[in-house]
Amino acid sequence: MDRRSVIKHAGIAGVLAAGAAPAVYAQNNIRWRLASSFPKALDTIYGAAETFAGYVNDMTGGKFTISVHAGGEIMPAFGIVDGVQQGTVECGHTAPYYFHGKDETFALDTAIPFGLNSRQLTAWMYDGNGMKLFREFYADYNMVNFPMGNTGAQMGGWYRKPIKGAEDIKGMKMRIGGFAGKVFTAMGGVPQSIPGGEIYQALEKGTIDATEWVGPYDDEKLGFYKVAKHYYYPGWWEGGAQLSLYVNDKAFAGLPKEYQAIVTAAAAYAHTEMQAKYDARNPAALKRLVAGGAKVSPFPKSVMDEAYKHSMALYSDLSAKNPKWKKIYEDYSAFRKDANLWFRFTEAQFDRYMQSAKL
Repeated sequence: MDRRSVIKHAGIAGVLAAGAAPAVYAQNNIRWRLASSFPKALDTIYGAAETFAGYVNDMTGGKFTISVHAGGEIMPAFGIVDGVQQGTVECGHTAPYYFHGKDETFALDTAIPFGLNSRQLTAWMYDGNGMKLFREFYADYNMVNFPMGNTGAQMGGWYRKPIKGAEDIKGMKMRIGGFAGKVFTAMGGVPQSIPGGEIYQALEKGTIDATEWVGPYDDEKLGFYKVAKHYYYPGWWEGGAQLSLYVNDKAFAGLPKEYQAIVTAAAAYAHTEMQAKYDARNPAALKRLVAGGAKVSPFPKSVMDEAYKHSMALYSDLSAKNPKWKKIYEDYSAFRKDANLWFRFTEAQFDRYMQSAKL
């Protein structure tokens, strides 16, 4: 059954009650452009935007179409906020922490070191205060935000040399996503900001010593294991990295109410589907990487402890300097405390048992 059929049959009772065809099919045709920060080769992250556009098209009977453009096609990968804010494109799909240079608060909408995991972040956004707080924040950028994808907890990256302790981080040139670079700098590292499509060449040429991206499925596609064999975990800076759909506020306000609801629903579906893809595809990819020579190891405790110390110091400093950060982080951190208390008794204990059982 196709998606239009699902929507049609699910809503038939409402249609019959109203005594008329759904109003959504009576609207004029609308054409939008969506700029992505990601290359087409990444069918997980880039693919979430295609899923979103497909559902919008199907649920409107082709009357609302959104063309999806990879990073660099109509604007740079890191130009999404400016493009959406200025109305160059109606919407964009990106990782908000790419824009922490505008305001560190952006990072809280993707991931911060030792932050919420994916389920906790979704809970905070949808049933906590996360969505409300970020709608207020993004109003200053003429944007309306929607969670649209999560990678789940990420791996800790690929390294040319083994990591034996925190001292090995000093002087290391590493491509590391957005906000985490602040902590990496405090640990003595040298963070590099490089779009996904350019990382392999930098690692191959030795311009960088290490890189992180997402996890086995995407990392295998990008080929990092061919030039750096040491694969560490976990990505303590991305316990659940969320992607966001940014929509120009005037463009969104100009949509009929039915279309606004469809945008919301399509983004929510793409949000769920992205992590489902990662959870389903990462296990086999990890096996292939190990078979290809990848050496998988946990970070030494000294690295984790050093990173945690610097992360907490950074958050305290930002709360003293940036009122926008402080407002959202205080709510975020309170939610994190309670969420981890709950997960300690349920998810974590269940997972530990199942992962030690002989299946």
